[in-house]
Amino acid sequence: MSKDRVIVLTGASGGIGQALAHQFANEGVRFALISRDPDRLKAQATGLESKGSDVEWAAIDVRDRAAVHAYLQDLDSRHPIDLVIANAGVTAGLGPGRSREGDPETDRQIDVNYRGAVHTATAVVDNMRARGRGQIVLVSSLAGMRALPDMPTYSATKAALIAYGHALRGWLKPSGVTVTVLCPGFVTSPMSARHKGAKPFEMSAERAAVLMRRAIDRKAAFYAFPFRLAAGIYLQNLLPAGIADLFMGGFDAEIEPDPRYAEEPRPGSGPEKPRSTDE
Repeated sequence: MSKDRVIVLTGASGGIGQALAHQFANEGVRFALISRDPDRLKAQATGLESKGSDVEWAAIDVRDRAAVHAYLQDLDSRHPIDLVIANAGVTAGLGPGRSREGDPETDRQIDVNYRGAVHTATAVVDNMRARGRGQIVLVSSLAGMRALPDMPTYSATKAALIAYGHALRGWLKPSGVTVTVLCPGFVTSPMSARHKGAKPFEMSAERAAVLMRRAIDRKAAFYAFPFRLAAGIYLQNLLPAGIADLFMGGFDAEIEPDPRYAEEPRPGSGPEKPRSTDE
């Protein structure tokens, strides 16, 4: 049985995922990286191994509950999981000419952002409870605290994730398992590059990862950043809804289509065999 700290990270090949993994990488860490892109996972694994970490990866779509559960439960039987970070997420916005969101985009965001996180948490929670230890981290967004008019489904899924995290934390607290909900603002990444509009207080993925690592290490229940933008949202939410809405005009944005889903594969075909870069 491994004595390393075992960390599961979904969305591991994206901007925040990559930066966050490197924040934790050292000789005492064993990573299990999950993403859809095997080539990017291989590259990520090589970088983390150069810092002394042991790494395995699995090309899994988090929408595929059976595949997520099968992989994580097998992993946990080999290397009991200490920390799982549900970071996978996608974004989309209104249709052309501010028409309604497309049905595929709506479904995808619900399935990846919310259901994918639930699939990840439910795969590990029973064993964590039985051991009386472990930490589950859910990566939400400031958009979950104050919905963006041009991103209704994205905002809704992130709000759902906040609520799910609060409920999960209350349920698990007596068992010794902790839950942390993170709400970053605008972070420079391929995802944010498709966001054509104001991005106040945007920060690099590396800076965001530093702040997220600190919150995870101190087992914060809830952490929203950057502070000035999060504080403004807190205050805005105290106002009557009609007045608060007046402040949202500056956040108008157009979200370019996500090229990764131009030819959408159907999830459910099962994961590739988990890989370790020492094979």
